[in-house]
Amino acid sequence: MRSAALLVIMLLSMQVKGAVDKTAGPVGGGNQRPEETKGTTNTPANDSDPPFLGNLLVIPMDGSHWVDLKALAQEMGRRGHRVTVVIPEVSIRMGPGKYYDTVTFPVPYDKAVIDSIMVANKDVIKKSTVSFMEKIQKQFTQFQKIKGFLHSTAESLLFNASIISQLEQQNFDAVLTDPMVPTGALIARKLGEFCHINDLYPHLSEHFPMSFIHRPFPGLPIVNLLRGIPCLLDMKSAGCPSPPSYVPRFFTGYTDKMNFKERTINTMVALLEPLMCKLLFWQFDYISHQFLGEEVGIAEVLSESAVWLLRIDMTLELPRPLMPNTILVGGINCNVRDALPEDLLPWVSGEHGFIVFTLGTVVSEMPEETTTIFLEAFRQIPQKVIWRYTGQIDGNLPDNVKIMKWVPQNDLLAHPGARAFITHAGSHGLYEGLCHAVPMVMVPLSAEQPDNAEKMASRGAGIVLNVLSVTTEDIVQALNNVINDTRYKDNIKTLSELHKDQPMNPLELSVYWTEFVMRHKGAKHLRPAVHDLNWIQYYCLDVVAFLFTILLLLVVLTVKCLKVCLRKLGGKRKRD
Repeated sequence: MRSAALLVIMLLSMQVKGAVDKTAGPVGGGNQRPEETKGTTNTPANDSDPPFLGNLLVIPMDGSHWVDLKALAQEMGRRGHRVTVVIPEVSIRMGPGKYYDTVTFPVPYDKAVIDSIMVANKDVIKKSTVSFMEKIQKQFTQFQKIKGFLHSTAESLLFNASIISQLEQQNFDAVLTDPMVPTGALIARKLGEFCHINDLYPHLSEHFPMSFIHRPFPGLPIVNLLRGIPCLLDMKSAGCPSPPSYVPRFFTGYTDKMNFKERTINTMVALLEPLMCKLLFWQFDYISHQFLGEEVGIAEVLSESAVWLLRIDMTLELPRPLMPNTILVGGINCNVRDALPEDLLPWVSGEHGFIVFTLGTVVSEMPEETTTIFLEAFRQIPQKVIWRYTGQIDGNLPDNVKIMKWVPQNDLLAHPGARAFITHAGSHGLYEGLCHAVPMVMVPLSAEQPDNAEKMASRGAGIVLNVLSVTTEDIVQALNNVINDTRYKDNIKTLSELHKDQPMNPLELSVYWTEFVMRHKGAKHLRPAVHDLNWIQYYCLDVVAFLFTILLLLVVLTVKCLKVCLRKLGGKRKRD
């Protein structure tokens, strides 16, 4: 019915346009050349045409998520695009850059609040004798603090009328964002120029009801750059099938080869994913209703995204179905490097090399007991250690250890003297270590990190340690193994070669797809039809019910026919 209506619209518009052309005739004494008509795009027709330069809005997420968004924003600006990055006045890592403009907005917290949240993260690695329920309660309290911080930041931007009005006047071509905090997706929907059929064909109001003509279509495309959302909302919004039979869920630690028990647990986790999404995003759903003024949830807003840039690579990930608008860009910031500062040069020289030790953005210090264990281990190895640490060091610091509040991690790993990488197995560190072929000692702390560590260890490129039970001997042995056992270096080198054997590096690929979306005002031809189906249609339950009904009718008719035949045969035998 809808297709037929659209066909009638096209025919009517062609008839009316023809009538207008006939009555109006040529204007200005001649026919207008096709390339001079209004509304043609500025996409280059050949190499001699000027390159497309667009206007990109970036709504980033703080912390380590900022690293890749900044790399892409910088590269887009370096190529001549106008890039505007919107950041809070107080943040963990975000700040101005050489190739993009910044717009800041006030937030109801100061640096001390951020520091208090960051410091509390060290409780994750604190050995404690409290009960299991007390641990869960403490972790839930910390989770609530982080959620409150994210919601407060989002509301400070979304309900800042001055900032939103300023952005509305910029005529952006696309929005680049991290949907883990869907502020950017909401702004894209708000700023989108809503296109109405009646604006294109005014005469149609004579033939069709206004409710049909005035249907809005969001017009500002979204480019998402992310690692993933724990409840797989990203895959659902992109339309990617995720069968629990061979697609393991977050936090399960399973591979794509599961036995019956594992498939059962994986299926149960998959069934609970909608509830997990509700717990994670219910407050953003409420913010969405207030900000947009319409009953639309985050899942629906994200389903309108043009392209999904996933910070993963099949070198480490397990094969799974993906849609054509889902692009893999793991290791996007691998080639974004700077020269090492002068004070680090003595630490990266020497025959024994050096070790890089970082635990990510949110964990920059450890409990005193754990810190002492690592320091004692470092005293027993010949390599120098460059450690990102902001806590207090009690006692003498070993001569081979340098403490820094911030470490140029990627630049150090790219140095030929890097012998090992002690990491929490976050996605950034993992892919930087993979890119530069540095074997790893992994101490996963939370989130997807245990899964990441297990994937790397299963490929023989690193060793996993439990930070809650680790000893000095464990650390020394693990470092000696990954440094002196050539199998670890050979395995990580093989994986690195696979990872880098691509026709286009991940940053260039990300730039290409972002420019593609900006040039073509989206990627509607890549949007799957799954978003237009309800769950009955998606699983073809209506078709199954129909075919089952037909089969049942055939069985009933066959049985009745057999009964009639048998009855007639029985009556004939009695007469005989």
